[in-house]
Amino acid sequence: MELQNVIMLLLLTINLAVAQNTSREEAQELHVGVILDLGSIVGKMARTSVSLAMEDFYAVHRNYSTKLVLHIRDSMSDDVQAASQAIDLLENYNVEVIIGPQKSSQAIFISKLGNKSHVPVISFTATSPSLSSKTLPYFVRATINDSAQVNCIASMVKTYGWREVVPIYEDTDYGRGIIPYLVDVLQEVDARVPYQSVIPLSATSEQITLELYKLMTMQTTVFVVHMSFTLASLFFIKAREVGMMNKGYAWIMTDGVTNLIDSLNPSVLESLNGAIGVEFYVPKTKELDDFAMRWNMRFQIDNPTDPPLKLNIFGLWGYDTIWAVAHAAAKVGIANATFQKPGATRNSISLETLETSSNGPKLLQAILQNKFRGLSGNIDLSNRQLQISTFRIINVVGKGWRDIGFWTAQNELSQHLNKTRQATTHLNPVIWPGESIEIPRGFKIPVSGKKLQVGVCTSGYPEFVKVEKDHITGATKAIGFSVDVFEEAVKRLPYAVPYEYVLFSTKDDGSAEDYNDFVYQVYLEKYDIVIGDITIRYNRTFYADFTLPYTESGIAMVVPVRDSINKNTWVFLKPLEPGMWFGSIVFFIYTGVVVLILEFLGNNENVRGPIPRQLGIMIFFSIFEEKELVQRFLSRIVLIIWLVFLMVLTSSYTASLTSMLTVQQLQPTVTDVHELLKSGEYVGYHRGSYVKGLLEELGFDRSKIKPYNSPEDFHNALSRGSNNGGIAALVHEVPYIKLFLANHCKGYTMVGPIYKAAGFGYALSKGNPLIGDISKAILNVTGGDTMIQIEKKWIGDRNNCQNLGPVTGSSRLTFANFRGLFILTGVASTSSLLIALIIYFYKKKQSINIVLDNGNRPEESGMNEENSEAQEGNQGGDEQNTQQAGQEESGLEEQTSLEVVSETTDRQALLCPTMGQLSFSGVK
Repeated sequence: MELQNVIMLLLLTINLAVAQNTSREEAQELHVGVILDLGSIVGKMARTSVSLAMEDFYAVHRNYSTKLVLHIRDSMSDDVQAASQAIDLLENYNVEVIIGPQKSSQAIFISKLGNKSHVPVISFTATSPSLSSKTLPYFVRATINDSAQVNCIASMVKTYGWREVVPIYEDTDYGRGIIPYLVDVLQEVDARVPYQSVIPLSATSEQITLELYKLMTMQTTVFVVHMSFTLASLFFIKAREVGMMNKGYAWIMTDGVTNLIDSLNPSVLESLNGAIGVEFYVPKTKELDDFAMRWNMRFQIDNPTDPPLKLNIFGLWGYDTIWAVAHAAAKVGIANATFQKPGATRNSISLETLETSSNGPKLLQAILQNKFRGLSGNIDLSNRQLQISTFRIINVVGKGWRDIGFWTAQNELSQHLNKTRQATTHLNPVIWPGESIEIPRGFKIPVSGKKLQVGVCTSGYPEFVKVEKDHITGATKAIGFSVDVFEEAVKRLPYAVPYEYVLFSTKDDGSAEDYNDFVYQVYLEKYDIVIGDITIRYNRTFYADFTLPYTESGIAMVVPVRDSINKNTWVFLKPLEPGMWFGSIVFFIYTGVVVLILEFLGNNENVRGPIPRQLGIMIFFSIFEEKELVQRFLSRIVLIIWLVFLMVLTSSYTASLTSMLTVQQLQPTVTDVHELLKSGEYVGYHRGSYVKGLLEELGFDRSKIKPYNSPEDFHNALSRGSNNGGIAALVHEVPYIKLFLANHCKGYTMVGPIYKAAGFGYALSKGNPLIGDISKAILNVTGGDTMIQIEKKWIGDRNNCQNLGPVTGSSRLTFANFRGLFILTGVASTSSLLIALIIYFYKKKQSINIVLDNGNRPEESGMNEENSEAQEGNQGGDEQNTQQAGQEESGLEEQTSLEVVSETTDRQALLCPTMGQLSFSGVK
């Protein structure tokens, strides 16, 4: 190892000597000022990187006619000292470019000096978004803007489902600059910032401890730390001491700390266990590995008393910055470069005497236009800062760290950077503080803090919420359906939540005049949550968040029911729609005709006779299947399918008619809200309900809408009816209707819902982290037997009232209900008829061919006989006689067949004159 170090040192020495020897005397020099905090880790790293960059650049570009001359100054971590050094460089050395300074607070003033003197100021460490090129045109950021990482942080917050985040930052331009951007992106992912913790740069251990204790009393347990390397080290040590690096907490570090993670003291790194951090990602290359080895050697030479450090991104940006300036200097040159002096003495440091560089604008443009591949990646300063690339997300574990994923602007969070792999929306598993693998909830209920303030008020329906005040203790007590559901949900939370009820009242009876005001109290932070029969409405979501509903949703009507059976003479026609009656009759006739034709073509003697008799037989075929009357196989297939159709239709008709005769007595008087609108009937609603506005939107005149206060008022108004000073229907929310029908079951029923609504829920302050867990607990309650028991306790058993559910009239049978059966019987009948006709015409053609063949056969037989005699010559006379006898016998059979055909045809013509021309063949 020692030999390798000696070899590397010799190579560096030779390289430096070559670079110096190849520098020609006539090379033009461009003076560059470098302002760093040489006592800091970043400053020391940057100095080594800058020196190596000078050597490497001119070793590669030996023929360049320009050469940078660096003037390195120490800011001593002081803003005034940095400004003083910048003025000295501008006044006394005529530097044409300033690299640095290291801090954002220093860069603001020095960039203003650059504007005045037309000297570009390039910083690779000043990341604050407050440094804007609009107000500082000569400032160039050879690093990324701090605001570039806020989207990565917001993606992690969204992925882990955190609803509240507390940023902790140092009280400097660097610390404050990122906060507005961070708050904005967190709001976009529905995460709230309830508090911002500001740590002075000069904070003592005691001050940091007091601030940490303050954070411990809050509910939020997710923190984003954005501060300098030194302050962050002290902060995390104290956080561990007070117990905030235990299970349940989540810590996210910005790149200001994470980029220097390898330079942290082991004790500090141990305090960071479980934290996750964001850092700029630099792909590994062989060139980078070789440079890192050289850099380590040079750093030990430059800082012999310091412990070894690992090269980080700031060192790479410093290296690439020198290359960018050197390229620009070579492109622009320094010929005819002058400084305009306002006439002050050389030793003056007055800002009025600053010289203006004539070459500065050209150098600035050359730097902005220069694009190349550096050690840190692609260098493109066209937007006066590096472009957003890729962030790596790390998890501190033990005495080291490991990758858990990456973030890019295109794919956001992903576990891998492989472009062929489908991007995922989650990261690799994280070891959280306390060596926990369970994702922190993001909040906790402080044990020593105040109880959860639960706002309650008496409802217009005491069964839902009734509030009483204990005159002795002064405590508020609440009972009711909504209260029981809330208390059951709180019991099922995975943690204890102490709470107390607080009365909200605008009336003497403890009720609220307007629920909108009641819900608005959580926005005013008077209550943490308000519970009751609160409808989830769109306008209320602007100032409160709602849990999932715990009741049925919708708005319906309560109407009286008719208590009389319809005794109409023609009630037997109602089970079928007119279209169904018409279709059934048409297919009834069609099936009879088809069967009649099939049997007629089959020469069935039973279907012969006068037309009235044939019509009677057709009707008979459509109803019965008689084996003696139906002889053809095709006819029986048609009748079997038809009888199946009749059986289904008959049973359906019977069921529908029975339903009409029994259910009809419970038919509601109104089935559609638009019927009320057309007839001008009066409708009622609960006073103060938003249903009034809904009815007006539907078109009801205000004079037709009547408010009522209690279920008894509803009952009396419905009993009188619209024509007697009452109402024809009550329009209300479904939970209230269920309660009303439980007490007034006889004579009323529910119709609808006629309008969709979200149901009842609980309202919490915007971004309250409890909302997710309470919603899950509500689902647990409503999905089990507990909800049924609560309903029985406060509303009653719904099975005791048959009218509790919506009632609708018996549905009539339509043609569409039996479309399949109609198609089946139609296809069967038509297909059978076509097959019979094909068979009939085929046999008819065969009969005609037989007649024609019999006319030509005697002559052909004689010719065949003569030919046979000529060929065989000597055959015996007995054989000839035998052949002649056979031919004569065949001729007689054919003649007999023709006579039978003729006789059958004549008989058919006599039996059925109307069908004579269709049935003359007589072939069965």
